[in-house]
Amino acid sequence: MSDDSRLIEQALAGQADAFGELVRKYQDRLFRTMVHLMGHREDARDVVQEAFVQAFVKLESFRGGSAFYTWLYRIAFNLAASHGRRRRPSGSIDEARERRGIEPSDPNPGPEAHLQQQQHCQQVRCAIARLDEEFRAVIVLRELEGCAYETIAEMLDIPIGTVRSRLHRGRLQLKQELIDRGVTL
Repeated sequence: MSDDSRLIEQALAGQADAFGELVRKYQDRLFRTMVHLMGHREDARDVVQEAFVQAFVKLESFRGGSAFYTWLYRIAFNLAASHGRRRRPSGSIDEARERRGIEPSDPNPGPEAHLQQQQHCQQVRCAIARLDEEFRAVIVLRELEGCAYETIAEMLDIPIGTVRSRLHRGRLQLKQELIDRGVTL
């Protein structure tokens, strides 16, 4: 029995700490993925919180046919999609930069290299945010989260051929977005 299965059994038996352990195990990963997918930290935080609430409420419906994170991601993805339909993006690139917070940094290079790296990361994130939702989801899951094609297909509930197609088309669209922004590849 996997660690997740054990924790799920304990949570279903009324041990709240067991579900808390699942939250601690997956909250950061799910949050990072949702930030990349949604492009806004506050929206991602809301969706992740709601996803864990729904997962807790629906835990009895988890059948174990997939990994717990896959099931949890699917809940969060559906919430993000609903949220995206209610809220259309607006604002400037500067506002987007402020909402997303500090970019990851490498302590070794000098300040110029650090600034250049931040600008490059921001340009890539903005380009990803401009992708069609169907392409953005597979790009984030494959390129940023490192998920296997099979896992992506399961998470998004689409055939593996569709994953490959969307990934290819998404990469082309991302490349064009970066070229349009003047980002050197």
